[in-house]
Amino acid sequence: MKNIGQYKRDAILTPLFVIIEVVMDIMIPLYMADMIDQGITGGSMDALVKIGLILVLLCLCSLVSGLLSGWFAAGAATGFAKDLRQRMYYKIQDFSFANIDTFSTSGLVTRLTTDVSNVQNAFQMLIRVCARAPLMIIFSVVTVFSINSRLAWIFVAIIPALAVGLAIIMLNATPIFSKVFKLYDRLNRVVQENLRGIRVVKSFVREDYETAKFKSASGDIYQNFVRAEKILAFNSPLMQFCMYACTLLICWLGAQMIVSETFTTGQLMSLLTYAVQILMSLMMLSMVFVMITMSRTSMRRISEVLKETVDMPNGRIREVSDGSVRFRNVSFGYRGKEGELCLRDIDIEISSGQTVGIIGGTGSGKSSLTQLIPRLYDVTDGSVEVGGIDVREYDIEALRDQVAMVLQKNVLFSGTIKDNLRWGKKDASDEEMETACKLAQADAFIRTFPDGYDTWLEQGGKNVSGGQKQRLCIARALIKNPKIMILDDSTSAVDTGTDALIRKAFREEIPDITKIIIAQRVSSVQEADQIIVLDDGRVSAIGSHADLMENSAIYKEVYESQQKRGFDDDAA
Repeated sequence: MKNIGQYKRDAILTPLFVIIEVVMDIMIPLYMADMIDQGITGGSMDALVKIGLILVLLCLCSLVSGLLSGWFAAGAATGFAKDLRQRMYYKIQDFSFANIDTFSTSGLVTRLTTDVSNVQNAFQMLIRVCARAPLMIIFSVVTVFSINSRLAWIFVAIIPALAVGLAIIMLNATPIFSKVFKLYDRLNRVVQENLRGIRVVKSFVREDYETAKFKSASGDIYQNFVRAEKILAFNSPLMQFCMYACTLLICWLGAQMIVSETFTTGQLMSLLTYAVQILMSLMMLSMVFVMITMSRTSMRRISEVLKETVDMPNGRIREVSDGSVRFRNVSFGYRGKEGELCLRDIDIEISSGQTVGIIGGTGSGKSSLTQLIPRLYDVTDGSVEVGGIDVREYDIEALRDQVAMVLQKNVLFSGTIKDNLRWGKKDASDEEMETACKLAQADAFIRTFPDGYDTWLEQGGKNVSGGQKQRLCIARALIKNPKIMILDDSTSAVDTGTDALIRKAFREEIPDITKIIIAQRVSSVQEADQIIVLDDGRVSAIGSHADLMENSAIYKEVYESQQKRGFDDDAA
């Protein structure tokens, strides 16, 4: 109900017009009975014309009411789905990384698309069909009792039997539909992985393998849907058997009563019409039950997103005084204290304006460490301070506005180079963009493009090289003019000469910004004010390049191995 929003009027008007339509449909068989008994059997032309005109008027009212109820139901349902998608999307925007880790990407996509569509269809049927069908059944049964109470008990006896049958069908079909939507997540994941890694798939000639994966995921959905539909298929035969049996009983008993002159032909025809109306209403209800059975799982999955508790409360401090960073006895695990810790007992102090390098093996916790600074994740134990204040006391937007990150996985969006650079600063001028690009050593290659800074980038920056993409991402971060800049292995695709020029520009042009550089190459960090060596989530050593060459066996081993492989500038 919270997501109906501005479409409440349509959602209320729909059942109102449905009620009018039902009343008209209930009255029509009564007048048809009078037409047969008075006009046809009684031979009165005046009654035939009079009742005929009333029937035309009732039919027109029913038609107009039905059209309006359909019109408003469509508007309410589509508006409801739009608001529901928006609410889910906005909720996801507020998620912390820990919240996002709870859901898979494919699962969130399925919830925003297939699940919302299922709920939309169920909602439309609820406000229209669920208003019409029960009312039609109730009014029809009441009217049948007013015509002939003896025959009316046939309807009363048949409805509970149908209700029991529908309940059994739903109880057996619902668990299968719950499984189907999890399989939809798997199907989405297979498609996403294939599309994202299409170059790898083709280069390793793995098309057949990917096709088999898709066929398996699609086949599982097919098999489960078939199982569920086979169960639901009992729905229509069950109803038709019961209602046609009801019709036969009415005809048999009614004919006997007509012969005994306690019943009229018109009344029999009206009872048969009500039998058809009840049959159709029950069929509509069964469709609603099917839709609710399918959407019940979807509603639960949507509720999981909407009810997810954002585990990162916002602080109130909006001013970051400087770029100093302090880790105080920090421990961190992606699943909190319940899971395994990937950082333990981290105690580091970084002064504002310092250049700090972080080196360590794969899985040593380098990226996890830096993600705690802009509060992408919260610490499990200890505290992280920026500008002398715990990051949990800052307004998240204000904190992240002063911390620029160039992630290990570079992301560019479809649009021009200027559009992408302005992600760092919405109102950045051409001069600011050029300055940032010169610092990131991107200006030279941008000017080789025919359209320069107006060059269109495809989604993910597919039409530029890996090194060019990294430099554009560095420029995008620089244009924010942050107090802290984190480079997470962001020059790995750049040659050592360009890497040296970027480091020189940083050292000379932005000395006041705290620069934290995660790197695999020792040459990228050996000129840093201090270098942190991580090993298995702990600080193994801290110091300058010269200090670590003397005191850290891990650092010395990495340096010497890269020297031999020619990774350093001198070797190059």
